[in-house]
Order: sequence, then structure tokens, then C-alpha cells
Amino acid sequence: MWAGWRSVYVAAAGNGELVGEGSIFRRILDSGMSDEQAHIVWRGEHVFAILNAYPYTSGHLLVMPYREVPELEQLDADESAELWEGVKGAVAAVKAAYRPHGVNVGMNLGEAAGAGVPSHLHVHVLPRWSADSNFMTTVAEARVLPESLTDTWRKLRVAWPATA
Repeated sequence: MWAGWRSVYVAAAGNGELVGEGSIFRRILDSGMSDEQAHIVWRGEHVFAILNAYPYTSGHLLVMPYREVPELEQLDADESAELWEGVKGAVAAVKAAYRPHGVNVGMNLGEAAGAGVPSHLHVHVLPRWSADSNFMTTVAEARVLPESLTDTWRKLRVAWPATA
């Protein structure tokens, strides 16, 4: 239940590193932080993959275009194609790094659909294991993560396929 590693994220948001225009993702991209500091696992020409700062489980990635758009149909052809390639790369990296029993891939488009950042569409990719729900999430509304975001970043960065 210890989450001391989150203090880096909170400090960055509070000390002015993540101020600016746009979504939190746009502010991270514009912050000048290194990919390791920002937990950006992969960069393509139009799309990138970043760790979820508040993951459901270790290995929870978000794949999204650099351009901040809220709707899937607003992506141009290059962004659409690379988004799917990025999702495929994320799935391959999650499988290689974590050996899960399954993988969830999904999008929440709009606030009513549950989007936490509705202005910047993103695809969730996260590993799942048989019977991976536990009483902490159900009863305490808390998650237990066995590793820091930096450890997760390193694992997924190494596991990311070279062709993606």
C-alpha cells in the first residue's frame, strides 16, 4: 500500500513542471522532462505510450496521439494507423514483461463513458491475471502495486518490440 513513488508526480504537478495549456498529457509532453522522468515508454511519429500515473495494476499503459483530440473520428489517417500499431506494441510489451493471463485494451470516450481526461483520447492497455481482483480494491478502494512506476517503465521499455 506504500506509494511513496507517487510523490515525484505530485511534486512535479505542484512545483510548476506540469503547468501550461492543454491536458495533463500535453503538459507532460511540453514539460521538458526526460522519457524516464515522464514515464514515456515509447515514441512514434504521431503517437506515444506512457505509464498510467494511477494504474489499476503494474504495467498499465496509455497509448495516445501527441495531438490533443477528444474524439476517435478526429484522428487523421496517420494517427489512426500509428495508434493501432502503438496498441499492438503495448500489448506485446505487457505480455513479454509480465506474462499475464490476459490483457485489457479499451477506451473511454467522453466524461459519461468514464474518461478521466476527456480532451485527450487514449487507449488503456493493462495486464490481467485470473482472479486478480482482491479485497483491497473492492472494500478499501485501494490498489496494491508491487513495484514503482520507474521499475515498470524500465521493464516495458526493454520489452517494447523493435518493430513498433
